[in-house]
Amino acid sequence: KRLASIGEASIGEDESFHVKVLFNKDNKTIKFVDNGLGMTADEVKKYINQVAFSGAEDFISRYKDKLDEQSQIIGHFGLGFYSSFMVSERVEIDTLSYQPGAQAVKWICTGGTEYQLEESDHCQRGTIVTLYIDNENLDFLDEYKLREIIEKHCAFLPTEIYLEDETKKDEEPKEQKPLNDTHPLWIKNPKDCTEEEYKEFYRKLFHDYSEPLFWIHLYVDYPFNLKGILYFPKLKHELDASEGQIKLYNNQVFVADNIKEVIPEFLILLKGVIDCADLPLNVSRSFLQKDKEIAKISKHISKKVADKLNELYNKENERFSKLWDDISPFIKYGCLRDDKFYEKVKDIVIFKDINAQYVTLSQYLEKNKEKHEGKVFYVTDPKQQAQYIKLFKDNEMDAIVLSSSIDSHFISFLEMNEKEVKFCRIDSDLSESLKEGIGNQEEQKKNRELLETLFRAALKQESLVIKLESLKANELPAIILLSEHSRRMQEFSAMLGGKDLMGGFPAEHTLVLNSNNKLIANLLKLSENNTDVESIDLICQHIHDLAMISHKQLDAEAMSQFIERSNKLLTIITEK
Repeated sequence: KRLASIGEASIGEDESFHVKVLFNKDNKTIKFVDNGLGMTADEVKKYINQVAFSGAEDFISRYKDKLDEQSQIIGHFGLGFYSSFMVSERVEIDTLSYQPGAQAVKWICTGGTEYQLEESDHCQRGTIVTLYIDNENLDFLDEYKLREIIEKHCAFLPTEIYLEDETKKDEEPKEQKPLNDTHPLWIKNPKDCTEEEYKEFYRKLFHDYSEPLFWIHLYVDYPFNLKGILYFPKLKHELDASEGQIKLYNNQVFVADNIKEVIPEFLILLKGVIDCADLPLNVSRSFLQKDKEIAKISKHISKKVADKLNELYNKENERFSKLWDDISPFIKYGCLRDDKFYEKVKDIVIFKDINAQYVTLSQYLEKNKEKHEGKVFYVTDPKQQAQYIKLFKDNEMDAIVLSSSIDSHFISFLEMNEKEVKFCRIDSDLSESLKEGIGNQEEQKKNRELLETLFRAALKQESLVIKLESLKANELPAIILLSEHSRRMQEFSAMLGGKDLMGGFPAEHTLVLNSNNKLIANLLKLSENNTDVESIDLICQHIHDLAMISHKQLDAEAMSQFIERSNKLLTIITEK
């Protein structure tokens, strides 16, 4: 078709070109039939008999000044053809050249160095390659297997491909559709593509009928030729983010899935296609040659993704916020793996706060600078930490929600890169904004010492740190605090299989008792006027467990004791 357009061949420029794959189980043959240029006897000798002779390179060198970038050819002509002997006991070629007066020829070979070249009765321009399949590879005669191979490797070749069962040629012909899409969506200009076309292409390519969150259409002519579409899929759950599928093409020829040299590692989580005519492919095509251009292509793809995210944030901020919960694992992982990507998107990384509002880190720090003492408070489990969240809300304080498994790594990453930022979980520290004035310090000290004695005797935990504070939330008798450092060491130990990183020391729990709470005040009076030690112990243990329940789930034994103690306390109350 290209030669016809430049006047080198007398072929109708509008003629429909195709390849037919005909299989015949009775004859154990597969035929590849085309209506292309065909070959003369000299061309058969040159292109077929010289193994690994690059016919494509020779063709391009002859017409390189007349071919545009869209007409390039990839591959090594001889090697591709000779692979047919891997499944065949004999291969035949019947071909008739487009050149005027050409004689059709037949080439026959059984895979050795000997071959036959004779006249053929083939009467139509083009070529037929016939494989006589050997007994070890008869599964290639199965229609579904052939269809699967063609749809995987040739799904977007620019020439139509048809599959036919030759044993049914006498039946009434049915209207056939090509197995491949000769004009895939990614080669079109983005401004000519509709939203429905993008969604339909996604469903067709990945057989995924849940809609993608959004997509990025790559359409680059300089500094290299790069086209493609990257989809951000909606994850069913966080573990889905293990690996997506990005198909790599070269001039619409399938190369491989998820080639990490081209696709930035963090984008492997996405789905899509990338077609790059500048890939330095080697013979196998599955592995790329080492080339500086590959690194440039990878960086460019990363930049385009960052640009699209910034565009979404700046132009469609409300939509960006709605998408955030779904796309944040991709973005956070990208920041962890690629410093340059982080620099491009760090100002649009947002966090959902306990009031369901989305803010950037700088917005959060500015909004809460007076009450938070420069700290970023965060929540890992909104249900479990509901008591702490209520305490913050009642005192007009804010915290962000970081509940995914990647967030613990992301927090450490942010602290390393943003030196002024310090993250504290909502149950790790007691801000001064939550406290009232102490009042009489002597009395407070006396009460603290008395309560410490009572709780140590009841709980039998000598290492427990006990504090007495005047909290603004007078309905709260006590809360548990676990230092951020201790908790992170515990989590890190768990990641290492439970290895003790605390040097044998227990985690630094603190029981904070609220002197403004009526229950604590009554406990102090009870201890001064009552010698019922058992009741006082029950109350202390119960207050401690109520605080622990707000902090974390009780283990089985602790829960059993809590229920038993609750029943005892209720019995005492009802008897009185």
